[in-house]
Amino acid sequence: MSDEREHWYEDEASPLVRLYAVTGGRAKAQRLDLELTTLLVDARSGVRSRLLAPEYDAIVELCRTALSVAEVSAHLCLPLTTTKILIGDLIDEGRLRARAPRNQLTTAPDLDVLRAVLAGIKRS
Repeated sequence: MSDEREHWYEDEASPLVRLYAVTGGRAKAQRLDLELTTLLVDARSGVRSRLLAPEYDAIVELCRTALSVAEVSAHLCLPLTTTKILIGDLIDEGRLRARAPRNQLTTAPDLDVLRAVLAGIKRS
């Protein structure tokens, strides 16, 4: 088999076909705890992932310093849903750690404050 034929998917397939293959056709992230602001960090620096697609390596490389899910998606120019699926795989493997940002609200905002802000906006 010629070398050209072995790599047809890299040259002729669209990026979406490749992502479909990498995610195994999954269209929804299994991990519901991944939000746009969830911070990710490499849990096992220097250890190679068992997941073979280059997108996994790129995510791990980016997460050497803490990055949010949204930032990883933007850096890699990948759809957010696909990024969440790949990140979920890396978390399940133990390769990445995820945590909510420290400044994220854990309770509902005070309605009186929101009403006061709205009233101030209406006055201006």
